Amino acid sequence: MELVLILLVALVLVGSVAGVAVSRRRDRRPQLEPPPTRRGPALKRPPEAPRPTVEAPPERPADVVVEPAPEPAPLPEPELEPLREPEPEPEAVAPPVPVTPRFRDRLGKARSLLSGYVGSVLSRSSIDDETWDELEEALIRADVGVGLTSSLLDELRTRVKGEGIRTPDDLVTALKSELKAKLSEGDRSLSFEPGVPNVWLFVGVNGVGKTTTVGKVGLREAAAGRTVVMAAADTFRAAAAEQLELWAKRVGADLVRGAEGGDPGAVVFDAVERAASRGGDLVLADTAGRLHTKVNLMEELKKVRRIAERPPAHLKEVLLVIDATTGQNGLVQARQFTEAVDVTGVVLTKLDGTAKGGIAVAIASDMGLPIKLVGLGETADDLVDFDPEEFVDALFS
Repeated sequence: MELVLILLVALVLVGSVAGVAVSRRRDRRPQLEPPPTRRGPALKRPPEAPRPTVEAPPERPADVVVEPAPEPAPLPEPELEPLREPEPEPEAVAPPVPVTPRFRDRLGKARSLLSGYVGSVLSRSSIDDETWDELEEALIRADVGVGLTSSLLDELRTRVKGEGIRTPDDLVTALKSELKAKLSEGDRSLSFEPGVPNVWLFVGVNGVGKTTTVGKVGLREAAAGRTVVMAAADTFRAAAAEQLELWAKRVGADLVRGAEGGDPGAVVFDAVERAASRGGDLVLADTAGRLHTKVNLMEELKKVRRIAERPPAHLKEVLLVIDATTGQNGLVQARQFTEAVDVTGVVLTKLDGTAKGGIAVAIASDMGLPIKLVGLGETADDLVDFDPEEFVDALFS
C-alpha cells in the first residue's frame, strides 16, 4: 500500500516536470509564427535562404607601399560676363521733312536751250547787232512770244543808252532784271479769309492737270492746318471724280460729288453747305474742261462762279491751270477762260518737262495774271510757290 502511494506521488511529480518543460519549449518559439490552431494543421516555417559568405580581403604584401590618392585639382572659376546696361529703346523716328525742290534743279531743259545763246553773247567783247539778234532768237525759242520779245528788247535798248551799258555781261544782267520785273507784277499770294468757307475754283482745258493740282493744293493746305472740302464739279468726266476721291482720302478731306453728267453748280453748292455745317474753311472745286452736251462751256463756268459767290461761300480765288509744255498754243484758250470767269491767278504745271520756260513771262505779261504756283515734278511736294527771282536765275545759270 505504501508502495502504491509512492508510485502515485512519483507519477505526479514526473507529470508536473514534463508539463513545465513543454511550456518552456513553447515559449522559446519565434513570435512571428502564430501558434497552431486547434482546427487545422500547424503551418510550416519556410526554409531560410542561405546567407552569402563574404571572403576576407587578401593580405597586402609587406613590400607594397600604398601612396595616398592625389588631391583633386581645383575647378577653374567660371568667368562672369560683365553686366550690360539695358539698351535704350529706340526713339520714334519723325517722318522726313519734305524738301522743297529748287528751280535750278528742275529747269535743266529750259536752261540748256538758253545757255548756248547766252554763252555766245557773253563771249563777245562788245554789244553789236549780232548780239541783239542772238538775244531775240533765244527769247523766241524759249516761247516768250514774238510781240513780247520785241517789247522787251526795245526797253532793253533804251536802258543801254540811258544807263551807258557797254559790255555783254551788263547787258545780260539788265535782261534778267527786266524779266524779273515782268514776272513780279500782281499779287502772287493765295487769298484766304479765316472763319468763313473760302472757295477756290480751278479752271482750264482738259489734260492740263487740274484734278491733280486740286489734290496737291489740298495736301498743302491740310498740312497748314486748314479743313478742306473737295468738290468734284467735273461731272462730265467720270475718271475725274474717282481721281479726286483718291486725293481726298490721302488728304483726309471731305469729298462732294454728283451723278455723272449732273449739274456742276449743284456740286459746288453742296460742298459749300457741307463746309459751313462742319466748320470747313476751304472748298477746292474742280471744274470741267469740255462738255459732251450742247451747253456752252463758258456759260456753265459762269454759272458755277455765281453759285460759288453765294453766301455763306466766299469766292477768293479762280485759278487757271495751264500746261507749260503747250506753250503759246495754251494761251489762246487761257484768254477765253480769263474773260469768262475773271481769273485771279495761274498755276503753271509741268514746268520741269519743257524747254519753253519763257511761257511764264508771256502769261504774266500778255494776260496780266500773276503766276501763283508752279509744278516742278510729279510728287505732291513738287507744287511750289512761284519765285520770279529764283526762276530767272535758274534759266540763265
